[in-house]
Amino acid sequence: MKAKQGKFFFGGVHPHDMKQLAKAAAIERMPAPETVAVSTLQSLGKPATPVVEVGQEVVEGEVIARGDGPISSDVFASVCGVVTEIKDMPGASGADEKFIFIKNNGKKDKRYLPPLDQPSGEEIRGRIKDAGIVGLGGAGFPAAVKVAPKTPVDTLILNGAECEPYLTCDYRLMLEKSDEIARGARLAAKALGVENIIIGIEANKPDAIEIFEKYDDIQVVILKKQYPMGGEKQLIYVATGRKVKLGKLPADSGVVVMNVATCYAVCEAVELGKPLYERALTVSGKAVKTPKNVWVKNGTKIADIVNFCGGEIHRPTKVIQGGPMTGTALADYEGYTHKTTSGILLMTEDEAANSQPTPCISCGKCADVCPMKLMPVDTAFYAAAGDYESAAKYGGALACIECGACEYICPAKRPLIQSIRKTKAELRKKK
Repeated sequence: MKAKQGKFFFGGVHPHDMKQLAKAAAIERMPAPETVAVSTLQSLGKPATPVVEVGQEVVEGEVIARGDGPISSDVFASVCGVVTEIKDMPGASGADEKFIFIKNNGKKDKRYLPPLDQPSGEEIRGRIKDAGIVGLGGAGFPAAVKVAPKTPVDTLILNGAECEPYLTCDYRLMLEKSDEIARGARLAAKALGVENIIIGIEANKPDAIEIFEKYDDIQVVILKKQYPMGGEKQLIYVATGRKVKLGKLPADSGVVVMNVATCYAVCEAVELGKPLYERALTVSGKAVKTPKNVWVKNGTKIADIVNFCGGEIHRPTKVIQGGPMTGTALADYEGYTHKTTSGILLMTEDEAANSQPTPCISCGKCADVCPMKLMPVDTAFYAAAGDYESAAKYGGALACIECGACEYICPAKRPLIQSIRKTKAELRKKK
């Protein structure tokens, strides 16, 4: 189906995308590590509850932790081996998470679910839940909840924007696994009971656009190269002209959005019975020897991934898990990957902002670029004074999508996103 141009949205920024570092690198499978540490907090919502014990032998694909409630997801062993330890320790955010350590025994057994042949919508929804699939675009919202909206929907949008600088794993997936993504999208659409499927792809990926134009049942929308084009509310407006009101979900506007990697996982779960315990991610930045796109087992140590890519060629100024706009800065390479880990970036001094913040000059640039039309400067002002209710009231912190555009553009390098996240956390505590 011939592609059409998308609309424009207010605000946003235009950072250098830096995708040339890894975009030509086909996805390469990393050998299974000697030990994995699988977090039980693999999705938005409550952490899963371990169902294995120390000393127990597990098989790749076996459930090792059960989701706790509807906004949670099952967690699976990513290698065959023996559970050596279950303990709490800090995750990438700094908060404690429970990790299940598995020592790889070298066996190649797999424990998959039975493949489904011509499944009904209800069977697809059940399989998505049983396979522990979550949104792989970053937020990690359980996909089983997405495909069972409480309000009627008529459109499924595939998010192929990948607007974060440096990251190219979704781009490579669209080039290498387009048929599987398309089949996964059709399965998700069947689960939703819709026929209208749209895929949004940024204009800087013309080869991906051309590939998806071959599918007669998928409408390609060409997106302007603009960050955060991949934000759900922005993508919905650009692709359909619909607006998601404050405090509402995409389904309230008749739309469900799924990342292309999530659709690929749906295809594997239904057709092969494979649970979600590995994914593609990007390793990039000028400080790593060989930028790559890599298939990685869930729970792989960051240090092992960096070593697989040749290690450092320069001492990085900043190491980021995820993308540079929304990711988390790491103190070292001691962390472990999650289902939602989309990248590991080793950034040199000329790539990473490392200057100390200075006083706000009231320039208003943060408001100019905010795609949600908020006042990040007001949130920062009131949050610094500990008045979080006013930070939410006047800055609109609760509506923030944490895209980082405000902090990127700020000439004073104020920690605006940190203020917004702090405000949200403090208000959640009070509730």
